[in-house]
Amino acid sequence: MLASPAYSRAASSFPPALHSSGNVFTGFIPMGKVTGAPVCTRRSTLKVTCRRARERVIEEESSQMAETNKQSFKVSSGEKSPLGVSQVDKGINFALFSQNATSVTLCLSLPQSDEKDDVDVVELVLDPSVNKTGDTWHIFVEDLPLRNVLYGYRVDGPGEWNQGHRFDRSILLLDPYAKLVKGRSFFGDSNQKFAQFYGTYDFETSPFDWGDDYKFPNIPEKDLVIYEMNVRAFTADESSGIDPSTAGSYLGLVEKIPHLLDLGINAVELLPVFEFDELELQRRPNPRDHMVNTWGYSTVNFFAPMSRYASGEGDPIKASKEFKEMVKALHSAGIEVILDVVYNHTNEADDKYPYTISFRGIDNKIYYMLDPNNQLLNYSGCGNTLNCNHPVVMELILDSLKHWVTEYHVDGFRFDLASVLCRDTDGSPLSAPPLIRAIAKDSVLSRCKIIAEPWDCGGLYLVGKFPNWDRWAEWNGMYRDDVRRFIKGDCGMKGSFATRVSGSSDLYQVNQRKPYHGVNFIIAHDGFTLRDLVTYNSKHNEANGEGGNDGCNDNYSWNCGSEGETGDAHIKSLRVRQMKNFHLALMISQGTPMMLMGDEYGHTRYGNNNSYGHDTALNNFQWKELDTKKESHFRFFSELIKFRHSHHVLKHENFLSKGEITWHEDNWDNPESKFLAFTLHDGVSGQDVYAAFNAHDYFVKALIPLPPSGKQWFRVADTNLESPDDFIKEGVAGVAEAYNVAPFSSILLKSM
Repeated sequence: MLASPAYSRAASSFPPALHSSGNVFTGFIPMGKVTGAPVCTRRSTLKVTCRRARERVIEEESSQMAETNKQSFKVSSGEKSPLGVSQVDKGINFALFSQNATSVTLCLSLPQSDEKDDVDVVELVLDPSVNKTGDTWHIFVEDLPLRNVLYGYRVDGPGEWNQGHRFDRSILLLDPYAKLVKGRSFFGDSNQKFAQFYGTYDFETSPFDWGDDYKFPNIPEKDLVIYEMNVRAFTADESSGIDPSTAGSYLGLVEKIPHLLDLGINAVELLPVFEFDELELQRRPNPRDHMVNTWGYSTVNFFAPMSRYASGEGDPIKASKEFKEMVKALHSAGIEVILDVVYNHTNEADDKYPYTISFRGIDNKIYYMLDPNNQLLNYSGCGNTLNCNHPVVMELILDSLKHWVTEYHVDGFRFDLASVLCRDTDGSPLSAPPLIRAIAKDSVLSRCKIIAEPWDCGGLYLVGKFPNWDRWAEWNGMYRDDVRRFIKGDCGMKGSFATRVSGSSDLYQVNQRKPYHGVNFIIAHDGFTLRDLVTYNSKHNEANGEGGNDGCNDNYSWNCGSEGETGDAHIKSLRVRQMKNFHLALMISQGTPMMLMGDEYGHTRYGNNNSYGHDTALNNFQWKELDTKKESHFRFFSELIKFRHSHHVLKHENFLSKGEITWHEDNWDNPESKFLAFTLHDGVSGQDVYAAFNAHDYFVKALIPLPPSGKQWFRVADTNLESPDDFIKEGVAGVAEAYNVAPFSSILLKSM
C-alpha cells in the first residue's frame, strides 16, 4: 500500500542552516498536489537561514516560489527495521522509534544545484495508520540522492510535562540512529553556537579500503599500556608543526604516531569522539559561557564520529573516512584504539534549562530516567541521565557499540560513569544490569576490551564490585588514591601500596577475574596532571568561572614545599624525582597501566584540575616543551614503558603466588614505615626484578637479596640520579649487598 504523506505550509519549515549563518529564516513549504499514484512534489525554496528551532522567526520574503526544477518521487509505507536510514532497492528507508508520539514528520533538505544557497525542502507527514508499526514510525522514499541529503524529524505528542513528556513540534530533531551528523563547520565557532544538528548519509561512496594486509593488533589485555588522549588537543597547538588545516584532527593524530611509538605505548584511549556539542556552555549567559567543551562529554549522537575533527571544514562524510584512516594507521603501527564513550547522559541538559535537539523531543519518558514527579534524574552531574536499562535504550547502546566495531574497527571502549549503566529505570542500583551483561556476552563485542569507570555522580561506587561476568575491566580508583598517598609520604599506607602494585587481589581475585581487569592509573584527564600533582596542594580552578567550587577537592597531592611554580632548585629536583617515582610504580605494577597524554614531558595546567572547558594551551599538547625534555624526563618515561614490555614478570596473567614474589619486609604493622622492597621471580629465565620505594625524608639502607644462582644484580633505575644515569636499560653492574636509597626515591634492579 502506498502512503500519501501530505505537504503542509508549516508554521516553521525545515531550516538548512548549513547554507547561512543568520538567525532568521525565510520561506515556506508549498502545498503539493497528489494525483494518480501517491507522489510528493518538491520545489525550490528561497534562501533560508536559522537558529534554534524553538527560537525561529518566520518571514516570507516573497509570495512567489520558484517553479523550476519540479521533480516527483514516490513514497510508500517503508519498513520498521533497521532504525535510522537504510538503502533499499531504489530508495531510502527512514525508521524512528517513538512510543508516545502522536505525529511524526520527516523533513528533508536536498541540494539541487551548484548554487550553495539553493536547496529543496520537503516535509513528509507520516500517517500512523500506514507509516507506523508498533512504536516505530517509518517511510520509504524512492529516488532520493544517495548522499548530501540532510534530514530530521518533527515529533508531536502529549504536552503534559508533569507526565514526563517534552514534545514540541516546532523543533527539528536529530535521528538518534543517524550514522553521520552535520553540525557547525568549525570547532568552537561561537558564531554558530545555535547551529542545527542534522542527520545525513552516504550510500554512494565506495566502502573504505582497509587493505589486503590489514589486521587487528589483538594485543592481550595483560600486555596493554594505555595512553589516554584527546584527539584535538594532541595536535591543535601551533607547536605541533602540523598544517593548520590538519591540526587538531584525526589526520593530525596520524602524523604524530611516531611519537607514540617512541614513547612505547600500544593502546590509545581517545576522549569522546562521538559527535558532541563543544559550545553547550555558551547557549545562555552564565559564569561558564566563556568556555568551550574540549573534552567532549556532551554527546549529541552515539553513532557519528565528531565531524569537526575532520581536516579543514567540518564534514561528516570526510570525518568518517578520516577516522577510519586514523584507525588503520594506528593498527598498522601496532596500536589499539579504545574509545571513551558517554552513554550516561546527552547534551540536552536539565529541565531548568532544557536544550531539546533529539531524544528529549522524540520520547523523553523512554530515553531518560525520571523521578516520581516526572522530572529528570541526574546521576551524571550533567542534568539528565540516560535510561540505559530500558529495552529500547539498551538496544540503541548495543547497536552503537557494534557499529563502532564493525564500521570503524575500534578495539574497545571505556565507559564514562559506568555505574549509571547499572541502574534500573527508576535509578535504583541493579546487581545484574541487563545492559552490562549484554555487552559482556555479545558476540560482535567479544574481541573488545570493555572498561568501566565504576562510579557515578549519585554515589554508586563500584570499584572492585562492578558487575563483570569475568569480562569487564575497571578503572582502579583505589590504586590511584593509595599510590598517591604512599609516594607523597602519608603514614600507614605501605600495606595498601603493596596490595596495589601486586595487582589489587583484594578487589579483583574473584571468580575468573585477572590482574589486568584492574586498570591502574595515577593520572587521568580529570584531575591534576602528573606535574601538577607534585606542584600544588590545592586546585586552582578560577579560570572555570565557578569561583573554584568545581573539581575534586581530594587530590592527595603534595607541592613538595611551595605552591605552584618556583625557582627553588631543591623543590624542583624533588618534584622531578616524585614524577619518576610515580611512573616507576605504575610501570612495575601488576594490572593494566594507563598514563595521560602530556605526562611524558610534564604538562601543567597550572593547578586547574577540571580543565574541560579550555580549548587552549592549558589542555593542548606542547610539542616544544616535549623537545626540551626528550633526553631527560621523556627518556625515563619511555624506557620504563619498554622495560615493562620486555619483562613478563611485570604483567602476570594470573594473580601472584607466594613463589612469584618475595616481600623484603618485617615492618608491616608500623604505620610510620614508608619503605617497601620486593622481588618478582622469573622461574623460567632467572631474570628477577627487584624494586624498592623510599617515601621517607631520609636515606634508607636496603639490604639487597641474593640474585638467582649464576646471576648478578644490575641497576636499571634510580630516580635520585640525574639523566641519563637515572635509567640505564642495559643495567649497571656492581650492585653491592646494600643500597642506600635516597629520600623520596625508588630503584629498579634486574638479575642477569
